[in-house]
This record gives sequence, C-alpha cells and structure tokens, in this order.
Amino acid sequence: MEVTCLLLLALIPFHCRGQGVYAPAQAQIVHAGQACVVKEDNISERVYTIRESDTLVLQCLVTGHPRPQVRWTKTAGSASDKFQETSVFNETLRIERIARTQGGRYYCKAENGVGVPAIKSIRVDVQYLDEPVLTVHQTVSDVRGNFYQEKTVFLRCTVSSNPPARFIWKRGSDTLSHSQDNGVDIYEPLYTQGETKVLKLKNLRPQDYASYTCQVSVRNVCGIPDKAITFQLTNTTALKNATFQITPDVIKESENIQLGQDLKLSCHVDAVPQEKVTYQWFKNGKPARMSKRLLVTRNDPELPAITSSLELIDLHFSDYGTYLCMASFPGSPVPDLSIEVNISSETVPPTISVPKGRSVVTVREGSPAELQCEVRGKPRPPVLWSRVDKEVVLLPSGLALEETPDGKLRLERVSRDMSGTYRCQTARYNGFNVRSREAQVQLTVHFPPEVEPSSQDVRQALGRPVLLRCTLLRGSPQRIASAVWRFKGQLLPPPPVVPVATEATDHAELRLDALTRDSSGSYECSVSNDVGSATCLFQVSAKAYSPEFYFDTPNPTRSHKLSKNYSYVLQWTQREPDAVDPVLNYRLSIRQLNQHNAMVKAIPVRRVEKGQLLEYVLTDLRVPHSYEIRLTPYTTFGAGDMASRIIHYTEPINSPNLSDNTCHFEDEKICGYTQDLTDNFDWTRQNALTQNPKRSPNTGPPTDISGTPEGYYMFIETSRPRELGDRARLVSPLYNASAKFYCVSFFYHMYGKHIGSLNLLVRSRNKGTLDTHAWSLSGNKGNVWQQAHVPINPSGPFQIIFEGVRGSGYLGDIAIDDVTLKKGECPRRQMDPNKVCTHDPGVSNTDSSRGLNRTESCSSRLRLMLLAAPRISNTIRPIL
Repeated sequence: MEVTCLLLLALIPFHCRGQGVYAPAQAQIVHAGQACVVKEDNISERVYTIRESDTLVLQCLVTGHPRPQVRWTKTAGSASDKFQETSVFNETLRIERIARTQGGRYYCKAENGVGVPAIKSIRVDVQYLDEPVLTVHQTVSDVRGNFYQEKTVFLRCTVSSNPPARFIWKRGSDTLSHSQDNGVDIYEPLYTQGETKVLKLKNLRPQDYASYTCQVSVRNVCGIPDKAITFQLTNTTALKNATFQITPDVIKESENIQLGQDLKLSCHVDAVPQEKVTYQWFKNGKPARMSKRLLVTRNDPELPAITSSLELIDLHFSDYGTYLCMASFPGSPVPDLSIEVNISSETVPPTISVPKGRSVVTVREGSPAELQCEVRGKPRPPVLWSRVDKEVVLLPSGLALEETPDGKLRLERVSRDMSGTYRCQTARYNGFNVRSREAQVQLTVHFPPEVEPSSQDVRQALGRPVLLRCTLLRGSPQRIASAVWRFKGQLLPPPPVVPVATEATDHAELRLDALTRDSSGSYECSVSNDVGSATCLFQVSAKAYSPEFYFDTPNPTRSHKLSKNYSYVLQWTQREPDAVDPVLNYRLSIRQLNQHNAMVKAIPVRRVEKGQLLEYVLTDLRVPHSYEIRLTPYTTFGAGDMASRIIHYTEPINSPNLSDNTCHFEDEKICGYTQDLTDNFDWTRQNALTQNPKRSPNTGPPTDISGTPEGYYMFIETSRPRELGDRARLVSPLYNASAKFYCVSFFYHMYGKHIGSLNLLVRSRNKGTLDTHAWSLSGNKGNVWQQAHVPINPSGPFQIIFEGVRGSGYLGDIAIDDVTLKKGECPRRQMDPNKVCTHDPGVSNTDSSRGLNRTESCSSRLRLMLLAAPRISNTIRPIL
C-alpha cells in the first residue's frame, strides 16, 4: 500500500489523501506527587487523598491527532476558590501547598477539534485538622417553687477537619465518658456534622471546677497528629458590652413615646458567670423605687438571657428624666458597668436618609469611595450597612453586616465587583426597639475597557483580503469613545467614517484589500471609553502554520543493537495547509540533547493536503541518546512556524499478539518485563558504566552483547546477602497465543566457579496458572555471550520467565540480553556474536562428542549478514 501511494505521490499527488489520520482525543489521568493513598470508592470513582500543604501533581495522558490540548478545571470546592474561575492548559497539573478549598473533582478535558472532547475526572480529597476551638456557655434555671437554682456549664469543642474528627474529653488526665456520673453528659449538637462535641456539666459541683482538655484526632490519616486545647473552669468574673433598647409601646401599637402609654427600658451586659450579675436602676442619680407603675424584671424575652427591664406603666410627665442601668458582681473586685438613656419629650424615634446628591456615587476603579447615610433621632442609634444585590451577600470587608457609628461606609481601592446597591439601616440596640429605618445608595465603579481579541494570529495567502476586528467585551461606561489603529508602531489614518445610523459602538474594524509582504506585520487597535484604554494585537502574515507531530506512531523506534544505532519514524501532518500559500518543502534540524551542533536537511514535498500524514525516517541515532527535532515549513512567503519535539530511545514492548521485537533492555521499562514478587531477590539492569567498580572479579560479563560500554543487560548479583538456592525471576508481559509454535531466543552469560542455574519457564494462563520448565543450564560456561533458542508450544495466553538460581558462592553472576519471541520453529543452528559458534543451547563449548569444541571465526558470517541486511532509507510519504 505504501509503495502504491509513493507512485501515486510522484504521478498524481492530489489523490493521496490521509484525512483518516485525524483521531479524536483520548485521555487518562495518572497521579504523582505526595499522595497519601489512591483508591476506588464504593461507586468506582478514583479518589486521590492528599494532606493539606503537600504538592498535588496530576497528569493527563492523551492520544489523538492533532495532539490534543489539555484543559484542567475543578468543581465541588469552596465557592470562593479562585481556581474554579480559571483553567490550566497543560498536560500536568501541579499545585504547590494545596489548600483545603482546592479539594474536589478535577476534570481533564482533552480536545483536538476531531470528534467530541475526552473528559476524565478524579476526586481529590484534601486531609487536614485545625486547632480546636473551645467556648464556654452556661444557663441558670430559676425554679421559684423549690427555692433553688441549677447552674449548668457547656464546654463546646469545635474543629474543622477532613475526615471528621474523633473527640476525647479529659478532666485533668482522666478521660471522661458519656453519663459516667449524673453530672456529665457528652453529646453532638444538631446541624454540626460531627465537627462539634459538647461536654455538659450539670449542676456544678466543687470537683467540676478543674482543667478540661478537648483532644481531636483523625486517626493519623496522612500522618496528621492529634491536637488538643485546654480550659480551666474557675469562678473568675467579668463584665463587658453593655446594651439597651427602648420599647415605646409594649404591645407595639405606637412607635413614639407618648404620655399615657407604657414604656419599657431593657438593659443587658455580657458577664461571666452570667447568672451572678446583678442589675440596679437609677433615675436622675437616685435608685429607682418599685411601685405599681414602675416594674423591674430580671429576664426580657427579646434580649439575651439574664437581662433587666424597667417598665413604666401609664407614662406621666414626672417619669421623664435620665435613667441609668448598672451591672455589678456583689463582693467581686470587678468594676461596675453602667449605661444611661434620657427619656423626655425630645426623645424621638430614628429617621434615616441619604444626603442630597449622594444617592448615586460614581468613582474610578482603584480609588477610595465613601457611602453616607444621615440618621436622626434621640438617642441616635448606630447605622448598619449591607448589600442589596442577591448575587452578592458580603460587603467588601467580608462581613454580611457592618456597623458605622457616624453612618459612613468607607471603601478603600474599590473594584468593579463592588458596584451595586448598598442598604443603610438603623440598629435596634442602643436605640428604639421599633422597625428599622433604611435607605439605599447606588455605587457605580468606572473601569477601563476589556477587549477581544487581546492577541490574535491572522494567516492569509498573499493577495487575499484581511479583516481585523477589535470588540469591546465590557467596560464602564460600556461604549467606545475612540479607536486608534497602528501598524508596526506607526499611526494609521482613521478608517472611513461609518454613517451614524449604522455606527457600531462595540467594535472597531480595519480592512486590508490584499495582503502583501509589506503589509504583513503587527497591528494594534487602542480602544478607549473615557476612563482608560485597552489594546487588541494582531499578527498578520502569510506564514505557514506549524507542522503537527504525530505522537501515536506504533513502535516508532527501530534498534540495531550490533551497531549501537537506532532509527526513528517521524510522522506529522500540516496544520491548515490551505490557509496560506502551498508548502514547498520542510527544513529538518536534528540535534542530540546536551550538544550544540545540529544536522540540517531540506525535505521537498508535493502539494500537502489537510490530514495527509507525512513521514521521514531518522537514521544513525545513537543508543540510548535523545534528540531535539525541529521542523519548519517553507512557502513562497518564506519560513513558517517551527514545531519541535524531543524523541527518546525506547525499547519496543511486545504486544499481546507479538510483534517479533527484540528486547535489548536499553531503557528502564525493560520491554514490559516485571520482577516476580514471590521470589527471593530481583534481576538488576546495568551496563559497563553503571556497574559497581568493586564488584566481584572473575564473574559476570564486562559489557552487554554489543561490546559497547553504554549497552545494558540484565543480571543477578550473587554476593551477600544472597544464599545457596535463592531465586530471582523476571516475568514477561502476557501474550496471546495465536500460533502453535514459538521460539524464545536470547543470549546468556554464565561465568564464574560458583555459577548456579539459569532456567526458562513458561507460565500458562489458559486454565489457572501453571509454570513449566522449558530450558535449563547450570555451571560455568566461560566469559563469553552465547545464544540459546528454546521452542515452546503454549496452549493459551502465556508468559515467559527467566529464573536465576544462586550457586554455592558469590562468584556466580548470571546475565541475559537480547530476548526475542517469534512465531514458528527455532533455527537448527545458532551463532554467538563473540565468535563462538554452537549448535545446541544446552551443550557446553567443551563437549567434543557433539563437535562443538571449536572456535571458528564467525566474523565472515557476520559481515555477510550485515551486507545482506536491507538499508533503511529516509523517505517521506503519505500514509492512508
């Protein structure tokens, strides 16, 4: 098929199409970094558990052509997590010092414009344990009929953690349990999801005044240690935060203070212990006396527990005056706390309004702003500010409600998201207990325009027209006041005036009638909205787009072990070849990594069509070095965009259906072989450069079969702590049996006076797992590489196993190299590359009875084989 296509390419190149090479994206997520554990949960979802502040690394492995672009997004995290509003365009997602808000489901979306995008997800569970917070609450039950008071203290321990924390309460060093006596209860309050535990101490006893510790634990998940907080429960007293309310009419029929109606004054302070605080009322500096019209009560249902209210029944003119509420702890050194309020005909409920001209405040982004509401009334209450906009519930300070004593809300460096409606309202405490008065202020933030595109690459063939458009996306004001065009930094004359009836205010345009070399270059459009400006950048040219390397080439590496060279099949397509003038040739640059010199070659082509897969075979690459490849298309305009990639030497891994590849063990993947987990020790991969300089002499190979110091092989190290009979097993990938006979060919090196055995086993997986011996060799075979051919006939899916057995001493290293598995029968004769020719892999070179005690030179035979080998030529051709 390839030959036919090559002939067609020479004769009728337009008929060789390769649209089928485009393939939709496929994706798979793998993890790296500092995962605690990766598991499958009960709904078969992958969960990646990581400790807070560790490094998250996720990789999205993709296939498809063109090479898919990868976009990472996230959901199910905190609503304030900024990462949700952005995307990471990279195959590797890395987050240093991950925060708890960055937990959730991460999506890898791979798309290349062919078919539907591939979307994979993984849930990241961030583990953390904060320091616990302990708060103290108490209640007092006043049972008048029995003339006693019951005092109960609640120690509330709260912690944020993932997973949910386990709580342990201790008194001193003793662990407390639920209902261990009548005075202790431990329970979880409602609506806390296990993040709060309450220790209830009922009817405090003398022994309850002690040191209490709340210890929290996540059971050492991700290595997170336990944390604890301690509280000393004592009789210490304190008074703070005095507040009052004026209720003009107890039954709420009026919001004004009027003679002949009832009036209530309520007073409250925060105290520890709350139940021991006492209140005393004064009028005009003298203690208020109880009467039928003046009542003092201990609790007010409209205020927090333990308050005091003074109620005046049928208000008289003589009741006007200054009332003072004093809170104190009898017999305690804590100073008293008082608050006063004046009641007179001038005491009026509050009103609130916005000063004239201040209902709409307009400022530029980044400037300070001041919102103002005027409140009147006696007494004058503080002003509370909040947001009216439903989609925004918090003020710029991060609070839902903010108190300002002077009615002014001051904002520093306003941003566009602060625009909206703000509400000011009167507070009910330290003022009238009536419906809140409120007003609204509109804040408008002007900011410079945002345009699209910020940067655009425009390609067009020479002689064709080009239209450039700069569009206003958002801005305040939302209109274009002026638009200025420049070419290579030089001011262009304004475009023709558009009639007013059709004038567009959201974009600016520039038209080029025909693209030329002189008109190619950078254009910019500066758009202004009277507040600021933004710029659209356009790079206009007739340059060809970059090639798109094909990354899914099956087995692109072709190795030549004896010459230590390899070739690489480089494939690519041309991105949008019809967008500009036709591609005439490619400039190929090849540079070995860590070197400066590069080989440059021109590759001529016929007309390249969209989807046509082009190929070039890179030869004489050195094993195991990597190379940087640069490929640049050329048109009549000149050089196009260059594409580059790094190619690495990789050993081909035999597919389940056997692709007859030889494994040279030149890369760390060792062709898909794995170490058996049930043996005593492992095979080791090394070469002459990496072997231990202090290794045991007179055993093991000096190099691999190629004789070069860079070449790798597999061997068993039999020095201590290895013992007689220890086994190391190297297991191949699983193969599907599609033929009756197979031949396993490999080179072995068994040199040393303590050599044990080398066994080849076949593991059948047809009905269960069964290992059978196919070949075995023991003892010293000399300091040479020799080849074995072992026939096998598996009945179903199978694996081959190389088993090295340690002999009686440390001079017993065994090595293998160049393993090949092929369909069909084994050859009758075998040849050793170290100029030792043998007939049977199971017989030593000294067995003269079989005619094998000879060391005839194989150099002539090797030369013939090399001359007969087909030469790999550099070709470029389309693949259908």
